[in-house]
Amino acid sequence: MFRFFLLFFPFLLFSNVLKVGKNDQYSTIKAAVAAAKSGDTIIVESGIYKEGNISIDKPISLIGVGRPVLDGQMKYEILSFRANHIVLKGFKIINSGEDEIVNIGAVRLYDSHFSTIENNIFENNYFGIYIQRGYRCLIQNNKITSKRATSQERSGDGIHAWVSEELWIKNNYIEGHKDGIYLEKVVNSYVFHNYSKKNLRYGLHFMFANNNVYVNNTFDDNNAGVAVMYSNNVGMAGNNFINNWGDASYGLLLKDISFSKIKHNRFQNNTTAILLDGVTKIDFFKNDFENNGWGMKISSNCMENKIINNNFINNVFDVSTTGSMTMNDFKKNYWDKYEGYDLNKDKIGDVPFHPLSLYSVLVENNPAVMLLFRTFFVDLLDKTEKIIPSLTPENFVDQQPLMQKIKI
Repeated sequence: MFRFFLLFFPFLLFSNVLKVGKNDQYSTIKAAVAAAKSGDTIIVESGIYKEGNISIDKPISLIGVGRPVLDGQMKYEILSFRANHIVLKGFKIINSGEDEIVNIGAVRLYDSHFSTIENNIFENNYFGIYIQRGYRCLIQNNKITSKRATSQERSGDGIHAWVSEELWIKNNYIEGHKDGIYLEKVVNSYVFHNYSKKNLRYGLHFMFANNNVYVNNTFDDNNAGVAVMYSNNVGMAGNNFINNWGDASYGLLLKDISFSKIKHNRFQNNTTAILLDGVTKIDFFKNDFENNGWGMKISSNCMENKIINNNFINNVFDVSTTGSMTMNDFKKNYWDKYEGYDLNKDKIGDVPFHPLSLYSVLVENNPAVMLLFRTFFVDLLDKTEKIIPSLTPENFVDQQPLMQKIKI
């Protein structure tokens, strides 16, 4: 196995360890990088290092011992990866420069392949990690936070990647940036078990990013949890979308996407759990919608979506739409507002359920009507609509509502 490994990485045969510290061989990281050869490891002892920009143009490992601090002094891109197979571990990286044109990151990868950034702390940076044209890079176990952002325009993203392939982004904590994680033209990548909180725009953001998967992440108290835009074939499973409250906040925003699956997710305490706009051929399967303002808002340009085996519990409105007709399929969902019966005991309601209430249609067209919420007048409206349907589309119906909550 070792021979096989050396066949692809022959420089490891002659690798050395260089030490940086007050009483060590090198007093600066830059000097050690300049002296290093491909495959060498640089050990950096604890201390504060203010060296401007450190550019790495060879495959080396940079390992911090005792959490050394790399301080960008609010001026510099602190580390630049300009080669493949670079490893960065064990550092605290703070105070990067800021530039809205150059997009300065604390660490930036330029066409870097097979590189790893793990177990680092990023604080008070513009962009945390910026990846351009990366391939098979691993970003994991980092804590990336910032308190310097005063607006979306004056802030970068925690992890920003564009035109990249096969990135693995795992177990990171990200807070206080514009987007927690932003993927633009990124394909075949895996976002797993990250915690993205209190970011100014989105916890996770896809743009023109196809064939990606995100699993078991938590998006808590962002302006919107996740936005998936202009993308196809995105897998979304096992995620928590929680506490995304605000006038125009969402747990999940879907804009012009197709051929994707949303399974086993939990949407709780969001203004709107999911907003769908221009969405086609999506499967919503076994998700929990609980304690949201709206469970699903479906624009009239959405079609051929399947909403099957989901729980809708204690939402103000389970579903609303801007259109007069629907071409989406609701089937075998549990609705806590269902008042039907099950005489044959097959656990499926004998009477179809219409999840779209007349009151939600009126609110969609005139938000001021919300003032009548929880009044006798609203109850009367909805009960009248059930007896004599007039405004709500007849085909907006679950023909087989479940009598019991589904186990997600």
